[in-house]
Amino acid sequence: PNPFNPTTNIRFSLPTEQRVRLQVFDVTGSLVKTILDEAISAGNREAAWDGTNTAGAKVASGMYLYRIQAGNFTAVKKMVMLK
Repeated sequence: PNPFNPTTNIRFSLPTEQRVRLQVFDVTGSLVKTILDEAISAGNREAAWDGTNTAGAKVASGMYLYRIQAGNFTAVKKMVMLK
């Protein structure tokens, strides 16, 4: 999803139904927004982030991190928002 403006889709695949938590953080480690926190069925999936924070305000250009957790799996990836 790099770079993106104003939205990006984060793709992931689940081998079985699992609870998925997908969160976006700024470079200081502060939580910007929780995109997903629910049980998702198996298969190829994607979730969209519209470049807003929890309050619905647009975030500034820059680097952000997303963390996806599903079962015992956790991954952190970088993404860059350009305006």
